[in-house]
Amino acid sequence: MTRKERYAFVLQYFREQMPEVQTELEFGSVFQLLVAVILSAQCTDKRINQVTPELFRRYPDAKSMAKAETEEVLEYISSVSYPNSKADHLVKMARILAEQYDGEVPSDMNLLLDLPGVGRKTANVIQSVAFGKSTMAVDTHVFRVSHRLGLVPSTADTPFKVEQTLVKNIPAEDIPRAHHWLLLHGRYVCTSRKPHCEKCDLSGVCPSACQPVSTCR
Repeated sequence: MTRKERYAFVLQYFREQMPEVQTELEFGSVFQLLVAVILSAQCTDKRINQVTPELFRRYPDAKSMAKAETEEVLEYISSVSYPNSKADHLVKMARILAEQYDGEVPSDMNLLLDLPGVGRKTANVIQSVAFGKSTMAVDTHVFRVSHRLGLVPSTADTPFKVEQTLVKNIPAEDIPRAHHWLLLHGRYVCTSRKPHCEKCDLSGVCPSACQPVSTCR
């Protein structure tokens, strides 16, 4: 099977199985989505969804969080990974939004990347989920699944290279959903330590199916 044929098969499968798909993070505004995505780095969405309700009740928008001190935000997010640095990033990010953008989150990639705590993955999530742009966020799940399914070559050894390859081969209208398709497949089926090949409907076209985990990413 060629890579082009594999893409066609995989994308058609996901279109049929998950025609409507969205982030599992819970939020009520673009600002809250940005906060949740920053917090989710190296942490589960489940944990973030346990933390953010109280955080958002206290700081529902950028202007209210901009008035907070880092220590105050830290009290709400102490159970997430790297809470000290994330609290610092959130307060600084909120202050920039309040001072420069009237509390609104910009949609431009470069402006997003200028915000504290925002890397390329986070910026792509915001552009895709909040603004409907065809951007591909590559997290550990997307990176792993893309390699295991043979959607990217072994030379795509960085998240940016994987992003470039996926965007080149996936139709623009599918890209916002494709991020979630690959992420959720990696989270629940093609898991890191023990992929569930026996219940994966893509195993028939997967070059890594049923191989020892050590032989695939």
